[in-house]
Amino acid sequence: MYHVTLSESHFPPQTDVELRDSTVGSILRDAAVRWPDAIALEEVDESGESMRTWTYAQLNDEADALATALLTRFRPGERIVLWANNVPEWIICAYAFGMAGIVLVTANPGYQPRELDYVVRQSSAVAVFVVESVRGNPIAEIARTVADDIPAVREITDIRDRDTLFATGDLQQPVPEVVSSDIAQIQYTSGSTGFPKGVLLHHRGLVNNALLTTKASGGNDGARVLLVMPLFHTAGCMTFLGLCQRGGHLVMPPMFDPALANLLLETREIEELGAVPTMLQFMLDADAREPRDFSSMRVMVSGGAMVAPELIRRVETRFGCPLLTVYGLTEASPIITLVRAGHSATDRSETVGQANTQCEISIRDPQSNTVVPVGVVGEICARGYMVMAGYNDNPEATAATIDAEGWLHTGDLGTMDERGFVKITGRLKEMIIRGGENLFPVEIENVLLEHGDVAQVAVVGLPDETWGEIVAAFVLPREGITLDLNALKAHCRAQMAAQKTPSVWVEVDEYPLTGSGKVQKFTLRDRYLDGFYDGATIA
Repeated sequence: MYHVTLSESHFPPQTDVELRDSTVGSILRDAAVRWPDAIALEEVDESGESMRTWTYAQLNDEADALATALLTRFRPGERIVLWANNVPEWIICAYAFGMAGIVLVTANPGYQPRELDYVVRQSSAVAVFVVESVRGNPIAEIARTVADDIPAVREITDIRDRDTLFATGDLQQPVPEVVSSDIAQIQYTSGSTGFPKGVLLHHRGLVNNALLTTKASGGNDGARVLLVMPLFHTAGCMTFLGLCQRGGHLVMPPMFDPALANLLLETREIEELGAVPTMLQFMLDADAREPRDFSSMRVMVSGGAMVAPELIRRVETRFGCPLLTVYGLTEASPIITLVRAGHSATDRSETVGQANTQCEISIRDPQSNTVVPVGVVGEICARGYMVMAGYNDNPEATAATIDAEGWLHTGDLGTMDERGFVKITGRLKEMIIRGGENLFPVEIENVLLEHGDVAQVAVVGLPDETWGEIVAAFVLPREGITLDLNALKAHCRAQMAAQKTPSVWVEVDEYPLTGSGKVQKFTLRDRYLDGFYDGATIA
């Protein structure tokens, strides 16, 4: 805990841990020297059986060999979309890309053709690295179809096919000098304008944020950690990048399954776990059906959505370790604040903690951009090494998010007390957080408006005990049309990942409007919660 006494909502950067001038590739090389024979990565199957393992020396050799092969086919700075679930090859590719100076573009395995097409085009990717399918989504087939219309794409590569992944081409070039300011990844966030924005994340931000977050969480060198967060998300990347710098043992199943996660906590004697609140709720439910031994657990970390005090109490009671809340966003690599193990039960349950090490935070008036006094609600802003380089090919959005003084404006509202502890109070944006994933209404509305039966639509988030928030669509049909909700759901599923499809559908004949004619979404939400729309359909 940092001891400060503030009069205004400005928490200066704490420099008790130095920043490293490292890259995604260099931290693996360092680990291979420090802990050559320690287990770095263990793949387990859906039943919890061990499949393959790599020591740090072996993982480094694999990544180095792949980097050398990639440099015969790609040039440093080129972008490759990595579209797969949590498989070891994803991590090997991430390290190899880092060594070769290739930019990794992450993609959600739930994407449909429209979404993949946008990411490939917007990122200017020259290849898509895939697995055959994920939970019935034919990823490789979709990638080949999308690539047929994009001449810039030179490869569709199955990362589980070793001969193809490690193939050599005709380029002759040395391994480049990759520096920490180089772009390592592009991660896409759902856009408030309906178009996702590609967040340019540099090596320095990703590597240091991963290390500083795990250190602040009380992580030990050599810890055994279970990875359940998806690798396409910054939280998943943070897990393996942070653990690499601590010489830890990463246990990785292909997908999150609560019963499997509980089994692995017991059989692999897991010490650390990061998961969004919905995952933790599912794990508690699975434990009620089949209890496991969690005595090895030392710490759990959760974020991505507000963590309810009751959930914190239940997790700490059952798993026998502190549950530490973190707050951040992709644009901050990602963690901005976190609760430490030594913080009080009240602070752990009612705040998102203090600033992460080396991160500067202020709460600012949304209108004047001035720092507000302690205890006053304003926009949470952050500044420091972890802030993104900008949005890919989108200078207007970058300028609207990072101000002239370097402050990253999160769009979240909160307060800071005199000790520097932050509370989240709301959002300036209309973002919906469902199960830890950020969804933006405009993107969903634009898809629904393409359906011929829809005249207007307003999408809002509704509170939900399991997911935190769920998506609700208030649909005004075209004149004379009777809505077919099954058809609307099928239309959404064909165009977007499953989690973006509304769970609640309400047919309306008018909207509550502001004086300027805008839909009052907060009124729709309040009316629904008050039972005004008793004819709503729950999907």
